[in-house]
Amino acid sequence: MRAMLSAVLLALSATRGTAQSVPRPAGRVVLLHANVIDASTSLPLRNATIVLEAGRILSIGAAPAPGAAADTIDLEGRWVVPGLIDAHTHINSLAGMKRALESCVTTVRSASTPHYEDVGLRALVRAGAIAGPEMLAAGVFVTPSLGETILADPRLAQFAGGVTTPAQLAALVNINVDRGADWIKTRGTERAGLAEQDPRKQVYSESQLRAIVDAARARGVGVLVHAHGDEGAFAAVKAGARTIEHGTYLSDSTLRLMKERGACFTPTYTTLFDLSSPGGDYDSAPLQLRAAHMIPRAADGIRAAHALGVPVITGVDTEYGPNSVSRVATEIAHLRDLGFTPLDAIRSATSVAAQCLGIETRVGMLKVGMEADLVVVERNPLDDVRALQDVVIVIADGRVALKRIPFGVR
Repeated sequence: MRAMLSAVLLALSATRGTAQSVPRPAGRVVLLHANVIDASTSLPLRNATIVLEAGRILSIGAAPAPGAAADTIDLEGRWVVPGLIDAHTHINSLAGMKRALESCVTTVRSASTPHYEDVGLRALVRAGAIAGPEMLAAGVFVTPSLGETILADPRLAQFAGGVTTPAQLAALVNINVDRGADWIKTRGTERAGLAEQDPRKQVYSESQLRAIVDAARARGVGVLVHAHGDEGAFAAVKAGARTIEHGTYLSDSTLRLMKERGACFTPTYTTLFDLSSPGGDYDSAPLQLRAAHMIPRAADGIRAAHALGVPVITGVDTEYGPNSVSRVATEIAHLRDLGFTPLDAIRSATSVAAQCLGIETRVGMLKVGMEADLVVVERNPLDDVRALQDVVIVIADGRVALKRIPFGVR
């Protein structure tokens, strides 16, 4: 309790004088004249009233009496969709949480942070100290060399010589879970975002990855594996990984194994376009050349995965820093361009992502009793999914975190 109080006070101190706001308690919120896409059906519910109370969806349908204590918002026919899920993020700051939230994202899964910032951010959101997406934390990256991350916890000193043996791998998994990790992030291959590395080159073997998965499973958490190259991805699926991240060079045999084992695919396709252009999180001529051949390979893999029925989910592999141009709404638009229906592309960021992350009973659809995570956009995203890039309201856990309407003076 003392630790939580300290976390709350720290958050309040950090947000004074900044744009980060402390959310109001989740009371009753009533949304009038809403067109609702709940992600379970292609038929929108038009002109509905949505009632939110105590952080949950109380009702969706015919208009009830809002009640004197209700915060009532007339949407005037705007469109409501479930809050989006970013299943691969590296948010490590209050500002990053705010940027993610204001781009329609109400749930994020960390793909590691250097010093357990994701665990701290999760605590602040749950305490109501800051507005932000719900955070599923992963702690520090389980990778052969921790580098500066070795400073994140005194217990990491034992890994100064590397993290390669089964005992070392299991020990790092356990430290992460002890620190509060919901997931474990590890690697199957090298990085695409470092010009001196080859993203196809395998790093951990199947037996090493199995040591990680077994240790994580014993603690009740899943494993996401960074793997651009096919060999590393195949080994990860064989070892029992829950999700494969990036997967640029996945073969049909690996995709079939993913389908058989129930593994999900987070392609982070948008990140390749960031590599290909100046600015954003990356700005490197060698990486621009690399992206030119990675983008078509990744596109082929995403199409093949979708055709096979491998769940494809959204993640954009960014800290949501001030220079970031990667957003989940953009990833949804790319999926539409790759042949997904608008509804299927939206599901990749809502109901399908929630199922892959094991939180489908709480988020991902707009149903009575589920958490009140939703966003409001100007136009129908089933006509054009790019409408999701124009968000006017974000409600996270029943709290109105962003409200841009009405635009005129009344």
